[in-house]
Amino acid sequence: MKRFWIFILASFAGFSQQIKVSVTNNLAFARKEIVSVPTSKLTKIVALGFETIHVKPKGKSENLVVQWLDPNADGKPDELLFQAEVPANSKSEYIIFSDNAFISKTTSETKAFSRFVPERTDDYAWENDKVAFRTYGPDAQNRFEQKRPNGTLSSGIDIWLKRTEKPVVDNWYLGYQSDPMFYHKDRGEGYDPYHVGASRGTGGTGIWIGDSLVVSKNFVGWKTIADGPLRTTFELVYAPFSDFGLTETKRISLDLGSNFYKAEVTYKSKKTVPNYAIGITLHKNEGEVKIDTKNGIFRHFEKIDDAFVGEGVIVSPVAIFDAFAHKSKTPDQSNLIILTDASRNLVYYAGFAWTKSGQIATVADWDEMLARQSKIVANPLVVKISN
Repeated sequence: MKRFWIFILASFAGFSQQIKVSVTNNLAFARKEIVSVPTSKLTKIVALGFETIHVKPKGKSENLVVQWLDPNADGKPDELLFQAEVPANSKSEYIIFSDNAFISKTTSETKAFSRFVPERTDDYAWENDKVAFRTYGPDAQNRFEQKRPNGTLSSGIDIWLKRTEKPVVDNWYLGYQSDPMFYHKDRGEGYDPYHVGASRGTGGTGIWIGDSLVVSKNFVGWKTIADGPLRTTFELVYAPFSDFGLTETKRISLDLGSNFYKAEVTYKSKKTVPNYAIGITLHKNEGEVKIDTKNGIFRHFEKIDDAFVGEGVIVSPVAIFDAFAHKSKTPDQSNLIILTDASRNLVYYAGFAWTKSGQIATVADWDEMLARQSKIVANPLVVKISN
């Protein structure tokens, strides 16, 4: 009986303790974004277990989807994530509390998600409710070099055009098992008509030397750090390439609700590298290019089949020293190139929007989305915690 009462008191104490969180938006448009609370700020309410922690908007009863994040992969959660909605130039308040009567909801119909894909050689794919991407591993490279089926030699980033908020990666790869053209046909969810080849796709990297882009081959290693549902994070490692012996490690994150993945690149080289380049494929040079080095916004807008796709890269202006549209008669060598300072590790955002998704209708819409993302990057939501 004594143990029973201790359990009841512990449950009550866990439920009664709460932490208040205010999220401030200093921009002139409403925002719906993933925010983070350090685990170190939650020590008084995690005694009953991480799975008992819940978040709800102040004054409302419905709990939000949450995710514990362990970015340093040491087995201990470092951050609690939830999706905040904040009106323009305003503040929203949330309550974080512990209740061991039920388990936190950690899944939803829409989610950010990534995984290694061995069923189609060795792709790595990631997606959320807005966009989907993939890139290619060493088996695909070996197949290409040995002239075997399903070979791909590319460190570029492929995009999958989706017009559903539900996940498509698993289903599309499942369909691929019986029909290799499965995800190249639009069955109402979207499809993959986007050609990458040796180009940079949307956000691939390299080094600009003379009048050419020198790039790595396929990734040689991967590690999934978080597979959602609010944020997916993973790392890709590339073997040394070029006369500089440059080795890349890319940590890529994609949040629920965003059209842009975040790339954090660390690199090592045997000798000083002249620049670090980020690219967007120009395909057959039939699209529209816009270069805004002042604000760090780089845009391509092109027609693919019967609709339009806008691709873009956003990078801090202080990291940029040149940008240009390199047009070539050689297939897959035309790219919008952004050259950055190679003396520092690089952070950039890359993404797209498809007119059939309903997210944009015109090139002006895409420019506005890019401008907003640039402001979002420069002005993160301000999170304040109080007891």
